[in-house]
Amino acid sequence: MNTMLLKLYVKFQDLASREEGQDLVEYALVVALVAFGATAGMKALAGGLNTAFNNISTTLASYVS
Repeated sequence: MNTMLLKLYVKFQDLASREEGQDLVEYALVVALVAFGATAGMKALAGGLNTAFNNISTTLASYVS
């Protein structure tokens, strides 16, 4: 029983000391930051495109009339 608990304790300490999982978390945070920035940028881009197309529509309507 004691050897099983000791092995479990050693295995837990080995898992706790590893740093492999930190890379995955860091990459996930970078991806989330890029996604947030892209979403914010797309909103600004969509507003600019909407304004540009409205200006084109108004200009074309004035030439047709």
